Amino acid sequence: IEIKQRNAQHLEELIAASPNVNFASGSQRARYYQIRGIGERSQFKEPINPSVGMIIDEVDFTGIGSIANLFDTSQVEIFRGPQGTRFGANALAGMINITTNAPAEEFEGAIKVDAGNYDSYGLGLALSGPASNDVNYRFTINKHVSDGYMENVYLNMDDTNNRDELNIRAKLSIAATNDLTIDLTGFYFDFNNGYDAFSLDNTRTTYSDEPGFDDQETKALAAKFTYQGFDAFTLVSILSTADSDLAYGYDEDWAYAGISYPENIENQDYAYWEYTSKDHYFREKSVQTIELRALSDVGNELFNGTTSWVTGVYFKQDDEDLQRLHTKPAKSFTSSFDTRSIAVYGQLDSQLNNQWSLITGLRLEQRSADYDKSDGFTDNLDDTMIGGKLVLSYQQNDSSFWYGSINRGYKAGGVNTDGTLPDELRTFDPEYLTNYEIGYKVSLLNNDAYVRTAIFYMDRTDMQVKSSQIILSDDHSADFTEYLGNAASGNNYGLEIESAWQVTDTINLYGSLGLLDTEFNDFITADGQSLSGEEQAHAPNYQFNIGVNYQPTDAWLFNISLDGKDEFYFSDTRYYDYNGNESVELDEAIPEQDVKSKATVLLNASISYLADDWQVKLWGRNLTDKDYANRGFYFPNDPRDGYVPKQYTLLSEPLIFGVTLDYQF
Repeated sequence: IEIKQRNAQHLEELIAASPNVNFASGSQRARYYQIRGIGERSQFKEPINPSVGMIIDEVDFTGIGSIANLFDTSQVEIFRGPQGTRFGANALAGMINITTNAPAEEFEGAIKVDAGNYDSYGLGLALSGPASNDVNYRFTINKHVSDGYMENVYLNMDDTNNRDELNIRAKLSIAATNDLTIDLTGFYFDFNNGYDAFSLDNTRTTYSDEPGFDDQETKALAAKFTYQGFDAFTLVSILSTADSDLAYGYDEDWAYAGISYPENIENQDYAYWEYTSKDHYFREKSVQTIELRALSDVGNELFNGTTSWVTGVYFKQDDEDLQRLHTKPAKSFTSSFDTRSIAVYGQLDSQLNNQWSLITGLRLEQRSADYDKSDGFTDNLDDTMIGGKLVLSYQQNDSSFWYGSINRGYKAGGVNTDGTLPDELRTFDPEYLTNYEIGYKVSLLNNDAYVRTAIFYMDRTDMQVKSSQIILSDDHSADFTEYLGNAASGNNYGLEIESAWQVTDTINLYGSLGLLDTEFNDFITADGQSLSGEEQAHAPNYQFNIGVNYQPTDAWLFNISLDGKDEFYFSDTRYYDYNGNESVELDEAIPEQDVKSKATVLLNASISYLADDWQVKLWGRNLTDKDYANRGFYFPNDPRDGYVPKQYTLLSEPLIFGVTLDYQF
């Protein structure tokens, strides 16, 4: 429902409705997500191990979440907290699981047409039905284009940050025998997006003479075999493969040649101070998974029929080859990062009596990794990690449910790419997280309303945190030297509430609230500054969503909603430390307003006309056209002011509006 109300084309446009979930976008689309304040924010040279995973129809797309298109999607599940039993190493903070519509047993189809501001257009087609008595199919294709929200005044172009995205998906559901069902899914994604998102003026006006790009071509397949021919259990086998070509680049100086020439600059002391540079990254990523899972059948539970069970084995191969091309040859290089994971897991679901139940789960995962860099640096890693969960629940009555849980998750260790680091900083160890949670779910007013609440406390050990320094080159360009290390521990705790109320036949209220507090323990940054007791990055103290649906007749539906988010730190850097032309080292606290976002509240609305087999909707997001950032940096990059360090931000979407026609047949 929320997907349609917001006319969400992509997951980033839906995420605000989920409490304590945030995203970072150092690219054209949101690629990385944070759950309860934990998650990566960008990727450049270094290989990373994401804290939040993403699965679409059984295919692992972790780390390339920019393809999370929502056309013909049936469900988006956001699992908050570590999922160490079910998903393993890529679910330290949680997992996003997207399920698209399944093949239908009778012929059906749908057409979706979008048009909006910024020359945005979309066309989607879905066809589904029986191919034979034993085979059902579903085919979808969706194309979305937009000029984007930036204007390049130097090139006199308004589409240097454009979107050109093609999504194709095909599904087959095959009843091979009475006992065997085969589900096949194929994906093709082709994104040819521009990337010209940062402005020297912190506006939507750019000066780049070499705008960047954010391209992706992904081909993926998944096969799920479900065999029910055994007497005691069902056997499920899942195989998937995904191959992606990722190309990402940007104009590093964000300017054109000549921006600091005397005729273009007020302060002549800074004439000719500029530098020119571009930075391009080309990745080939290949992921294969195999999972074999056995689930107990009804009537074959353990312990006198009280305990159902599931056990499985999982294998994943993840290979990533990188070529970086930089204006300065010394910064260009190649690398490969190949990982192999094998895990065994099991879970018992025990019904202790009519009201009490107990879930216990355990996962043992062994991961090995080989890293090879063009400067001759190689390393091999082997991590053995254990995760699991313990959940005790109490069904108070038909409408009231309590639970308490302890979940342990983990994230694998890794390597740093910078050759100037000492040996002891070139690798880092796994991170562990233990989540303690109490939840309550209740239906009220004869099931016309519900409330779901959760209180959680997370204990993070061996935190993989990023330390960084800025090296200022002779040409005034700034180079970030970043590395990950197990430099801290931390705590994340908070509250989540989701609720809805069907007030009358015509009015429905809904909302969510996330409260979050985070802190570092024993964290000393690379420049010797203590961040102990301070907040973690990309972890707003509150997030909320509240909305109302008003349907006065069967034909008309009105929706209005508010999304709110507190300010948050853009990164873990709170002090400015760099080496200048004369090796002068500065070390001072950055003003808080320069390393934080601003709190914001966004207004969204839609008006829909509903007929039997078609609907038309007029919709808008961020109706008050507020400027708000989802990513930010503090460093020098503007030659016109002599490269004074200051905040630069990447702005999220402005006022977006359009009309959508949906037709079903």
